[in-house]
Amino acid sequence: MQKEFRQIFRDKTILAMMLVAPTMQLIILPFAANFEVKNVNVAYVDHDHSSYSRKLLHKIGASGYFRMVGDPRSYKEGLEMIEYGKADLVLEIPAGFEKNLVREGSQKVNLSVDAINGTKASLGGAYLVSVLANFNSNLDVNVKLPDGKAVAPAAKITVAGINWYNPRAEYKYYMVPGILVLLLTMIGGFITALNIVREKEIGTIEQINVTPIQKWQFILGKLIPFWIVGMIVFTIGLTVMYLVYGIFPKGNLAVLYLFAAVYLVALLGLGLLISTFAETQLQAMFIAFFFMMVFMLMSGFFTSIDSMPDWARAMSGFTPVTHFIKVVRLIVLKGSGLADLKTELGYLALFAVALNGLAIFNYRKTT
Repeated sequence: MQKEFRQIFRDKTILAMMLVAPTMQLIILPFAANFEVKNVNVAYVDHDHSSYSRKLLHKIGASGYFRMVGDPRSYKEGLEMIEYGKADLVLEIPAGFEKNLVREGSQKVNLSVDAINGTKASLGGAYLVSVLANFNSNLDVNVKLPDGKAVAPAAKITVAGINWYNPRAEYKYYMVPGILVLLLTMIGGFITALNIVREKEIGTIEQINVTPIQKWQFILGKLIPFWIVGMIVFTIGLTVMYLVYGIFPKGNLAVLYLFAAVYLVALLGLGLLISTFAETQLQAMFIAFFFMMVFMLMSGFFTSIDSMPDWARAMSGFTPVTHFIKVVRLIVLKGSGLADLKTELGYLALFAVALNGLAIFNYRKTT
């Protein structure tokens, strides 16, 4: 352990990577990792040029989600704007739009959506349909009789929605805890995966192997220093989360640190296991990168686990990151306690024992 601490503090670059880099990333990344769709570019083709069509276009532009980027003369020119990336949606208002609404009581409009970006297409199209529905419900022709008399209001059910734990539905409350977990995972996983391999490459592993220490003592001596560094990184991350984003855990901090401690033991055990298999740092880096990509994509950070197919949901349950992201979000946002999360603690403890046990078993003191 003394040797490991000396090596950590001797290499200033590695120390900066472990402490400064995650801090800067946690400050910057949440501003970019935002799934809310805004600034959808709309090209409108208005064949009617009536007061109703102008009201509709004004309502779309004033919604805050759309930018009116052009008024091509034809639908074909509108599609060309999509093809060249100048527009995301084309709204075509046919001739006789106002006349048909007043006389016939109905009128169709044409909406074409660029679906290359599936998320932006589906949400942007849904937003625009919602604006159209709201415009339709507020039309004078729908609330008055032909002679100008007001229509008696029809009976209806009103649904009032309340967002629990994140009242304003801000993405930062959902994303920041997940980003903190992923940064902790990448730092801990990569650093420990390269640790034993570095000893092999520079030849110092032979000096350690001839000492009387047991294999479990060797693995423990490698694990504890980086576990302490990981807990420091986690503390810095929580501080940044509070100072920069105003997010303070609703639940008990002691419970949060308990899960972080167990998770780090599991994660560092995985890194040490990789390090016992690899012969070079390049091998260890690529193996660790493979696992980090699986963890990022299968952990529920980017997409909901519930929307995954059955085999993917089962695979995600075998990754410790999935359980820790769930735990951090529940403690930080919901205020869940240890009684609510005891199953997740059991999973993380099982990962910690299994991965470190395999690392001890796979480490060889003789060649």
